Amino acid sequence: MKEYKFYGWQQADVPAAADEYRQIRDPRHLYDLLSEIWCADTCAPRMRDDWTKENRTLGQCSITAFLAQDIFGGDVYGILRPGGNYHCYNVIGDCVFDLTSEQFGGETLSCEDHTEQQREAHFAKEEKRLRYEYLKEELRKRLHGK
Repeated sequence: MKEYKFYGWQQADVPAAADEYRQIRDPRHLYDLLSEIWCADTCAPRMRDDWTKENRTLGQCSITAFLAQDIFGGDVYGILRPGGNYHCYNVIGDCVFDLTSEQFGGETLSCEDHTEQQREAHFAKEEKRLRYEYLKEELRKRLHGK
């Protein structure tokens, strides 16, 4: 099995729950697909100047976690970061994974003290909703060969 660097990759074996995403085998497969899509345009504006192809998960957490929720179900949780923002990740039953954890380099985040995140609160920011919609549409295009 290919080795990944994102948190929880070893047990990220949940199948797609939504019919429109049945061809996505598991979160590792989603990570592979998104690795070709994440870009400066999908990065949070406050981090965009620091985004690079080498750190492609930078600033992608909430839009990625909510897209993963669309695909696999479960809940999105957040870890409060310095500056008052939340870093988002996914929990589906006993499976916990964070497709964008690589952005922190060697820093290990604790998933013990977390708060459930609501997409309505995140997507109240139009720029975030638009980045999410762009990411979702680009994934759809890749899945359907358009």
